[in-house]
Amino acid sequence: MENQKTLLYFTLFFIAYLLWAEWQKDYGPQPVAPVAVESTQQNSSTIESGVPSAVTVPGTIVTREKTTSAATSQRITIVTDVLEVEIDTRGGDIRKAILRKYAVDADKPEVKVELLTDAEVNFHIAQSGLVSANQKTAPTHNDIYTAEQLTYRLAEGVDEIKVPLHWVGNDGSKVTKLYTFHRNDYTINVDHNVSAGQSGWSGSQYMQLFRSQPSDENSSMFIHTYTGGVIFNDEIKYEKIGFDDIQEKNLKSEMEDGWLAMIQHYFLAAWIPENNGKNLYFSRYNAQADRYTLGARSAAKQLMPNEQGTFNSRFVAGPKLQYKLQEIEPGLELTVDYGVLTIIAKPLFWWLDKLHSIFGNWGWAIIFLTITVKALFYKLSEMSYKSMAKMRKVAPRMKQMKEQFGDDRAAMSKAMMELYKREKINPMGGCFPILVQIPVFISLYWVLLESVEMRQAPFALWLDNLSVKDPYFVLPVIMGVSMFIQQKLNPAPVDPMQQKIFQIMPFAFTAMFAFFPSGLVLYWVVNNILSITQQYVITKRIENEK
Repeated sequence: MENQKTLLYFTLFFIAYLLWAEWQKDYGPQPVAPVAVESTQQNSSTIESGVPSAVTVPGTIVTREKTTSAATSQRITIVTDVLEVEIDTRGGDIRKAILRKYAVDADKPEVKVELLTDAEVNFHIAQSGLVSANQKTAPTHNDIYTAEQLTYRLAEGVDEIKVPLHWVGNDGSKVTKLYTFHRNDYTINVDHNVSAGQSGWSGSQYMQLFRSQPSDENSSMFIHTYTGGVIFNDEIKYEKIGFDDIQEKNLKSEMEDGWLAMIQHYFLAAWIPENNGKNLYFSRYNAQADRYTLGARSAAKQLMPNEQGTFNSRFVAGPKLQYKLQEIEPGLELTVDYGVLTIIAKPLFWWLDKLHSIFGNWGWAIIFLTITVKALFYKLSEMSYKSMAKMRKVAPRMKQMKEQFGDDRAAMSKAMMELYKREKINPMGGCFPILVQIPVFISLYWVLLESVEMRQAPFALWLDNLSVKDPYFVLPVIMGVSMFIQQKLNPAPVDPMQQKIFQIMPFAFTAMFAFFPSGLVLYWVVNNILSITQQYVITKRIENEK
């Protein structure tokens, strides 16, 4: 009965893993970034204005003045083939970003995903600016720019849109903040072109994401992904900076190059500073507004009188298309977070993507992925099913032995070992194949859950969205029936308690899988059907042997 126990252990392990993942979300330890804690006794104007500290240049006097301009700002609207963006002339902030190719709900394709918004609910904006030894010579996100026009639209045959914003300092210095949008691209170039005044100029560029903690209305025990901050560079690799981390302490870490992002299920907003040296990564929590800041400040530049200089950066606002992300910047594809089993999940997604390019349908891609995985584990499964078939064949004799020995467990175990030896049965023969497949099942769970490519992907008939549960619960019921059939092919447990547990399992799994993404349930159904076919053939062959 060892195979029955192994299946039970696998079931309990899988459920325990999902419960552990949910527990980690709320109570688990958060990753600790290699940072120094910034003193909480900050300059009050820094906290109020949200502007990072300026770089002190030798021979200069640092002045920290909060911008009090009462000038009225304007909104600039930019529409490309993939984005609809609103930029405020106050600071040149990106106050809204709509993803034109992604609907919130498949049933309402006209309502698009609003990744950035300055609405009170799910507030999330992107800010950038310059800081210098003298704040009057550098525009922060509190200063007003002038715009050349208020509406831009990407025309047919045009590959990019340039949106310039202008600012003039008290000392005659000039800054042009230039946004460049590209066709079929979620990456926006953000450049600050500085013309120094008569007394020269010194300072640096900063970029930050400023947001509230989002509501988790769509999260459940079985469908939950990380939402929060991330920083990356070649040294520390991928480091999560959660909202709790930001609230507990201020991040202040100097790193070579890298990038920062706020990620959520399927989508991300990321700042990529120019790769020309060390950047200071920082975070802040505004308790009064209950909002979080994650940002970076570039290395300082010093310009001679009337000299010109440029700060470059890139801003990404869009879906987590991993092959596109790795082209934009190394490591950015890691925001598609498959967890500890990434080493297995990535090849699974690669093959799934190849199958999709052949069939043009993610449902068929999942079916043929299941067939591929089943083929890879064919020999291991055969070992398991042979063991189960032999156990099933001797089940009547084991029942007689239990009646014969009663509560004498030692005698019962000795008799069973002799029976296994005589019939050439390995009671552990079915364990290893099942254990090997556990990581594959969990990896595929995360591939189907995390990959935006399968978001709202239709299959056939009533299955019009593989990323959400089956609306009519047809697949979970089929899955439950297939589990019941599999149990009939397995040797019946001798222990009455095990018998009751296994009778309940198909119903318990049906109820649990009713809330899983239908793409994952489709995989499980196809896998069960293939397993039943293989096991039936092997069982009949073993039973017909003399």
